Amino acid sequence: MTKSTTTVSAREAYQVLKDVALDTRTLQHPPTVSNGETTVVKVDDWEITLLTSNGVLIGCPSCVAPDGRTGHWHRFGTDPVSLLSAWEQARIEATLPTAALGENRLGTSAKA
Repeated sequence: MTKSTTTVSAREAYQVLKDVALDTRTLQHPPTVSNGETTVVKVDDWEITLLTSNGVLIGCPSCVAPDGRTGHWHRFGTDPVSLLSAWEQARIEATLPTAALGENRLGTSAKA
């Protein structure tokens, strides 16, 4: 079976989120927020949609890679957020509430 080159795997998107948690990549601000639950963030040239509920990261339904490939995850447990460790998830959550301010709660400046 050959791997499709037109879609982004959950593991590939997870690696981008993990890199944010490890401070090797930075969320670019400002994010686009809709309904207070859906946040679209940019990481390098990735565009990642994150779902939150009361400040808790609960999912990643989709993303677009820099090369135009897309990934969509609709079932619980199959999206990139489900692959994050509790520590990684907490690090990403810490950046979201103050994302529009250009600085996250981890004390590092975000790219403008």
